[in-house]
Amino acid sequence: MSNYHVPVMLRECVEGLNINPKGTYVDVTYGGGGHSQAILNELDEDGMLLVFDQDADAVKNRIEDKRLHFCEANFRYLENFCAYHKVGKIDGLLADLGVSSHHLDAKDRGFSFRFGEAELDMRMNTDADFSAVTVLNTYEQPKLAKVLRSYGELDKASPLANAIVDYRTVKKIETTEDLEDAVAKFLNDKTKNKTLAKIYQAVRIEVNAEISTLEQMLEQTTRLLKPGGRLVVMSYHSLEDRLVKNLIQTGNTAGERVADPFGNLPVVYKTLSKKPIMASSEEIERNTRARSAKLRIAERI
Repeated sequence: MSNYHVPVMLRECVEGLNINPKGTYVDVTYGGGGHSQAILNELDEDGMLLVFDQDADAVKNRIEDKRLHFCEANFRYLENFCAYHKVGKIDGLLADLGVSSHHLDAKDRGFSFRFGEAELDMRMNTDADFSAVTVLNTYEQPKLAKVLRSYGELDKASPLANAIVDYRTVKKIETTEDLEDAVAKFLNDKTKNKTLAKIYQAVRIEVNAEISTLEQMLEQTTRLLKPGGRLVVMSYHSLEDRLVKNLIQTGNTAGERVADPFGNLPVVYKTLSKKPIMASSEEIERNTRARSAKLRIAERI
């Protein structure tokens, strides 16, 4: 399993859950099963772990354990599957929102620009029809620019979108090399990797509807967590982290402080990490993908 994905801040995540050995927990981002296995190690025979992953490779990599129930689905269906497994309330939920090492290293999945002739796919669910090729070849310039600006936080989103639209009138954008050629005039030796990483992030988020599904899942955690239950979320870019921070501070992902009929502002979570927890320098040296990880831990009131 370690070859599939190296779990980031494993100890901090498991400690953050404050696991009750007989409790019910959810790992909404199973991936290679590293975090899930660590949770199972803390549970006794009465404990239960629900895990979510829609990726076929993750399903093949599932842990065989009678306490683990695998939900082959997007985590936006969290409440549905809890109901199916007769789970009313949960003691804790873990979400590691990063793209797995396996996906980044698999040339045929198109998640990384390191492979020149790789097909641009980026689907977490390989059965889905909608891929990066769809976004890059069918979106009109304004819509494409919005994706690059909103999800990649790119300053030159509009000119980049223009370049992509111009390029595809001559040649369909199907591979990582095609995309790099399309935006070549915006790349230089100093910033090339950073710019491409932001473009890939933006397209991947759009392909997988990551922001809307994250909002849906986070809102459901508030209804599912028991009082004292732990929410442990690790994000890798500011868009995700903002949603998590909003939820913890206000009880909703929009960050709106909604007063009750008596004018009181309800407190839904107690934050257990005022600032996000970052990986240690030693971990970053071992696993560079931990560099951008931000871990937030909160307790349901």
